[in-house]
Amino acid sequence: MSVAVKRQSIKDKLPETWLGLQAELRSLRPIHSKKDHNEAISIAGLLASQNTLNRDQQDYLESLTLVIAAYEQKHFKIETGKVTAVEVIESLLEDNGMNASDLGRLLGDRSLGTRILKGQRELSKSHIHILCERFKVSPAVFFDAN
Repeated sequence: MSVAVKRQSIKDKLPETWLGLQAELRSLRPIHSKKDHNEAISIAGLLASQNTLNRDQQDYLESLTLVIAAYEQKHFKIETGKVTAVEVIESLLEDNGMNASDLGRLLGDRSLGTRILKGQRELSKSHIHILCERFKVSPAVFFDAN
């Protein structure tokens, strides 16, 4: 059964148990091909788009995410050792059609965005928390890897 057909068949009723998810969606096995990777990404997106997930569904999604991450780390490794927090913020702003003023408003002070992007002001724990919530990223992305 193709992913599109699976997606259509479970839109109304997502399996509620781990075994049901494995049977209906994708057995949690290592990913060995681009096709498997695309299928896993599609299923993870479907699960992540649900308003609420029970414990088995959350665990399945988390496990699937780990399988995807293992494949991507091996096949799509990106060198991030030279990326700064400011570069991360600039990329997030660009990806979301935002500018320095938008960043400042998000953080509570319009001029703050420009100061952070120019390196005149560092991110506080509160700023990092706000950015993680808004952009759905890990706090680790804001710590320079020097």
